Amino acid sequence: MGTTHRSGVSKKSNDRARFIITAFMGMVFGYFIGVSFPSVSLTNMHIPSNIISSFDETFNNDHQRTVIDRMPENRVSSDTAPPKIYVPTNPRGAESLPPGIIVSESDFYLRRLWGEPSEDLKRKPKYLVTFTVGLEQRDNIDAAVKKFSDDFQILLFHYDGWTSEWDQFEWSQRAVHVSVRKQTKWWYAKRFLHPDIVAAYEYIFIWDEDLGVEHFNGQKYIQLVKKHGLEISQPGLEPNNGLTWQMTKRRGDREVHKNTDEKPGWCSDPHLPPCAAFVEIMAPVFSREAWRCVWHMIQPAHEKIGVVDSQWVVHQVIPSLGNQGKSENGKSPWQGVRERCRSEWAQFQDRLADADKAYLAQIGKS
Repeated sequence: MGTTHRSGVSKKSNDRARFIITAFMGMVFGYFIGVSFPSVSLTNMHIPSNIISSFDETFNNDHQRTVIDRMPENRVSSDTAPPKIYVPTNPRGAESLPPGIIVSESDFYLRRLWGEPSEDLKRKPKYLVTFTVGLEQRDNIDAAVKKFSDDFQILLFHYDGWTSEWDQFEWSQRAVHVSVRKQTKWWYAKRFLHPDIVAAYEYIFIWDEDLGVEHFNGQKYIQLVKKHGLEISQPGLEPNNGLTWQMTKRRGDREVHKNTDEKPGWCSDPHLPPCAAFVEIMAPVFSREAWRCVWHMIQPAHEKIGVVDSQWVVHQVIPSLGNQGKSENGKSPWQGVRERCRSEWAQFQDRLADADKAYLAQIGKS
């Protein structure tokens, strides 16, 4: 009996061992089948649908969470994402940009539509010359432009709407043309000659169209302005019927004059306007630094203002812009323009006086 009992125990042990080995081999075999057929659909294996749905939901959620976590805007603070940028000293509207990408100045250099940008400009003009023009004065402007070398960029403001007709001149192809009908040169200057736009130019000429330039040379003029340290200047005026101020009259015995000699009663103080600012508006020339002040209506010190006598022009007194006015109440067009000028000058004086009073009141010194 004892032998029989031992024999039964041994048989059960062998059966258990075979079961374990068979199960292990089945797992191995199943693994290799799974590796060999990765595209087997779970639904074809008749797994209950609730298990499949639970599996898919878990997988999709994990995958979506991984993708979202990897997006730059959702990285945790321990990641290497760049910090948000806010630079209050940047120009208004550009506070969220890195300062190194901001370029605050521009120019009127003409660019090509093809080729390498670095090869666009064989030569960069150093100075800017602007004329406010009508087509009737094209020959006079042609003569004036030829007094300036390639160092000068030409910009024409057209008050009569004619622009393509200037293409008869070879230099016009390289000039910049801005056309707005019936506007003055100071209207153009305020809108198109912002200091940041013309910062590339050392000097800015803002000239009328009716100047005779037989005795003028642009390059020599610049040399004299630099030699005498003039921030605001103009060429001397040849005495004729177009001369209004004695202080701007050409003096034949010197290169430049800075002192003011005027008609009796016209200058109460040589250091105050109009004598301190004795450059007329017909042919002024501004340094880059001075123009940044003048554009904001601020006058520089009088010591750096002067008339270049050895480079002079003739004011031909051609009222072409005045003829762009409108005849009303029996008055000629130019009379209406002249009255408007006087009215706006009076308004400006009132505005300036009111601004002074408001500022003094604000700081308690009224």
